[in-house]
Amino acid sequence: MEVTRMRGGESLAEALEGNLAEWSRRTGIAVEVWALPAADVRPRVAKGVLEALAEALDNVHKHSEATTVSIAVTVGRGGLRMTVSDHGRGFDLSRAGRGIARMRAALGEAGGSLSVNSVPGEGTTVTGVVPKAR
Repeated sequence: MEVTRMRGGESLAEALEGNLAEWSRRTGIAVEVWALPAADVRPRVAKGVLEALAEALDNVHKHSEATTVSIAVTVGRGGLRMTVSDHGRGFDLSRAGRGIARMRAALGEAGGSLSVNSVPGEGTTVTGVVPKAR
């Protein structure tokens, strides 16, 4: 998925919907959207989420052999949470590549963090959290 900037007046949820639909059409991998943010976020946070999500989906497409990916992006009192989960090949986390570093950097620039949980043969879940600015 290429990172696209949000068009003027477009919410993060609208940008995510468009990006996910295009990515699914292009790759043939189904996207289950569990949740999209009801509230909007600061532009820096939106940029970090779009970049991290793009990298996560690129990894799903290149490595997972998954036929479906599940996405949830929510905004609550504590901040934003992004979850990308597949039931693909999974991998040994000690052999993680540059994609995870790029996701961490994108979310880090927005003040957030990233965790990855993967089980070989079972799939991978990537979770990004950006705490609410104080």
